[in-house]
Amino acid sequence: MTPLARAPRFTVGFDLDLTLIDSVPGIRASYESLVATTGTYIDVDLVCARLGPPLEQELANWFPADGVAEAMELYRSVYPTLGIHTSPAMRGAREALAAVRELGGRSVVVTAKYERNARLHLDHLGLDADALVGDLWAEGKAVALREHDATVYVGDHTGDVRGARKAGALSVAVATGPCDADELRAAGADVVLDDLTAFPGWLRGYRAETVGAVTDSLA
Repeated sequence: MTPLARAPRFTVGFDLDLTLIDSVPGIRASYESLVATTGTYIDVDLVCARLGPPLEQELANWFPADGVAEAMELYRSVYPTLGIHTSPAMRGAREALAAVRELGGRSVVVTAKYERNARLHLDHLGLDADALVGDLWAEGKAVALREHDATVYVGDHTGDVRGARKAGALSVAVATGPCDADELRAAGADVVLDDLTAFPGWLRGYRAETVGAVTDSLA
């Protein structure tokens, strides 16, 4: 049995939108439906270019304060029909989750997305995470990361970097969302990868170093 196989169990957290899934097509369709239903102007291209923050935060840019809750309800009512089947997995997503499992770890998806819709995405795409926590953004993600003892958190947004740091987890950023590599580094990401295809190799090296350090300390 290899040292990695004997290593203590560990947990890796993952963001969802633009980390594990390309939700832009579904989000675009849902916003276009919202525009058609309400007659409210929304710059959908702009919305899709800055995905990350919670839905209510984005809607507050387009609706008066007393109209945000109704707009959220309308958006969420059409999202399962328009947003799920149109949103593919990101390159390397399945392999990233599989790598965690193969090395004896657990994966938890921690996302700002409405948890029910996040579950629909994971089930539709067959992305087999061990746990899911929705409705958390930026530093708020630290709550779930701590509860699940996540030592690594993978995300595409500077908000994900802040959440990882708040939780005391290693921040692994992928430059597949609205924030480029320089922004992610400036926000404090410990590791920046082009996309998830590089994650399995990075994780294997990281675990080898971590397990080796523990072994040395016990020698």
